[in-house]
Amino acid sequence: MRRATALLFLIPVSLCACAPKPQEVVFAPVPLDCAMPFDAQAAKITAQPHLLPASHAPGEPYFFYSTDNGRASYLITEKGAPGHPAIMMQTAAGGQVKTLGCAYGDKTGYKQLLAYLDSLKTWTRR
Repeated sequence: MRRATALLFLIPVSLCACAPKPQEVVFAPVPLDCAMPFDAQAAKITAQPHLLPASHAPGEPYFFYSTDNGRASYLITEKGAPGHPAIMMQTAAGGQVKTLGCAYGDKTGYKQLLAYLDSLKTWTRR
């Protein structure tokens, strides 16, 4: 009787061992939509799952956020930042970093922000 009971437990275990593993869900970061108002887009970006805020230095006029898989980062300006209001996004794929953005405010300040973010692409620790 014990052998029969033991076999009943082994059958489901062996069937489970052959079951396919569930596929990993790939998280897609919120893309930029420059037709959306600044405040609405900032709220949509910061409300998405898998987003981690970077520490915010006092007096720094922008906030940085990155997805937990490291494939996308956002910069959202505050009052006083060059180009404010503006939102920028960097994505990493295939060894390349691409920067996109929405310039809601001063275009010259936005270009400064873009140059700043592009300079971070080539920064390496020594």
